[in-house]
Amino acid sequence: MIGEDIALTLKIVVAGGFGAGKTTLVGSVSEIRPLYSEETLSESGRGQDDTDGAEGKATTTVAMDFGRITVHSGLTLHLFGTPGQDRFRFLWDDLCEGALAAIVLADTRLLEDCFAAVDYFEDCFAAVDYFERGRIPFVVAVNRFPGAPDHTEHDVARALDLDRGTPVVLCDARDRASGKEVLIRTVEYAGRMHTARLLAAVG
Repeated sequence: MIGEDIALTLKIVVAGGFGAGKTTLVGSVSEIRPLYSEETLSESGRGQDDTDGAEGKATTTVAMDFGRITVHSGLTLHLFGTPGQDRFRFLWDDLCEGALAAIVLADTRLLEDCFAAVDYFEDCFAAVDYFERGRIPFVVAVNRFPGAPDHTEHDVARALDLDRGTPVVLCDARDRASGKEVLIRTVEYAGRMHTARLLAAVG
């Protein structure tokens, strides 16, 4: 009916290194009970996964996390958290299919663990129904763990050698308001990038 609000559902992927806080972020902002695929870390798994810096972590995502949040009337985000270990990287292509944008969570204590996710989103292409085929825009969200080195957004962008203009935001993945702000920044950035892409295509 004309004049009726249009409901829009967008897909956001939450990626990052092992123990960066992906499951925590999805859980803190989700308005529904999140779907987790967490399994207890086994001794054999510890032999395959690099747990340096995350020795206290007892569980890990083996498939995906899923949550949902209504940002405002008519806009709902579906959140898909990726597994952090290299051996589950084959799942990323399917999880990213149709995504509007991605969030790469960073832990400044283990910043090098972000490189794989950053490289993936700088290089990967995904089909999005209502936009031409193109790279998935992403935002780097620095999860401020207690006792972690205190770096500025500029420091992190330079350390990760991000493409110019890629946003870096500080957050606390445990805090709903902080996580929601990251999502809003991500949607806004993705909107600008997709708009620019469409204008370039028709120009």
